[in-house]
Amino acid sequence: MQESAPDTCNFDLFRKETLMRKLLLASGMLLVVAGLPAAQPREVIPAKTDGKVVPPEVLQQIYKEVKTPYKYGIVVRGEDKKFVDCPNVFRHGGKWYMMYVCLNKVGYETHLAQSEDLVNWKPLGKILPFPKDGWDKWQADGSIALCDYRWGGSYELEKHDGKYWMSYIGGALQGYEPDPLAIGMAWITDPAAAQEWTRIPENPVLSRAQPDVREFEKTTLYKSQIIHDKAESLGFPFVMYYNGKQKGGYERIGMAVSKDMVYWQRYGAGPVVANGEDKSEGITGDPQIVKIDNVWVMFYFGAFWKPKAFDTFACSYDLVTWTKWEGPHLVEPSEPWDKTYAHKPWVVKHNGVVYHYYCAVGSEGRVIALATSKDLKAGGK
Repeated sequence: MQESAPDTCNFDLFRKETLMRKLLLASGMLLVVAGLPAAQPREVIPAKTDGKVVPPEVLQQIYKEVKTPYKYGIVVRGEDKKFVDCPNVFRHGGKWYMMYVCLNKVGYETHLAQSEDLVNWKPLGKILPFPKDGWDKWQADGSIALCDYRWGGSYELEKHDGKYWMSYIGGALQGYEPDPLAIGMAWITDPAAAQEWTRIPENPVLSRAQPDVREFEKTTLYKSQIIHDKAESLGFPFVMYYNGKQKGGYERIGMAVSKDMVYWQRYGAGPVVANGEDKSEGITGDPQIVKIDNVWVMFYFGAFWKPKAFDTFACSYDLVTWTKWEGPHLVEPSEPWDKTYAHKPWVVKHNGVVYHYYCAVGSEGRVIALATSKDLKAGGK
């Protein structure tokens, strides 16, 4: 955020205060001088973990529980054949809502759709458009935060500070996910309303320009999800997972933590889920966190370290040490409309049926598709 110059008579004071602010921010000192706000420290928090891996038999049980072999087909298309991407599904006021993004040739904006049955979706409108100016002028890709992560739970959003929250990736350049991208926060009082969310003035909350940036995120930061860990097992109530990209295009998933949803600190020296380590290539990205009994499950997509793009998962007992599933993909290319990519998962279980939403790229462009645990077309309920 740039300083705005005061009138001429106060210019010397403004210049001195600006210099002092820069010195304090550069040093990371927690001081308040001449009424200036204290700079927040930027340092990586050492990871706290018991290192316990999830055994193969538990991974197999999780796979049986979450697998969705029946492809229902396309459920959301962009208007005028615009690309749509990144489904996030939640429940509010007895109805289902999907937050998703639309690429309108120059960049991502975030939209909302509504459903009564998790299958038929009605677009409601734009909820995070391009601002007039700033660090996120041409990219605004939202992700819901503080969703009920319990498997088969309510999937309702939780409030913090009287507000509902989203994290989003933003950028100032036009195009499809152009570097650099950073993470911001926004809020609203009614998440079912098709109206613009309010961006916080502290944005971006995480970026590659910060002094504590880790190697795996030095080029750009991507999609995130935030959960409320009520047990504060890591010492913080709010835990964020996101994928970052380093030079060369290699992407992996890391963590950050917060006490207030505004000031975020990086957690752990490196990523927590990575693939393609032998060649330092490919994508591990777009995490979604759920909890099945006592096991945390991270759905995510993989690309290029194996053929094409697909959805898979990893499991953890402590939110830090993740054991990857190495078996069959949950969703992978198989139909004309997802023949290129079947990726970017959002998975819910409702009334005994698992619904796996994903971005499908193929004969119909870039759309949002659905796979399920029961064959809904054959009358499965």
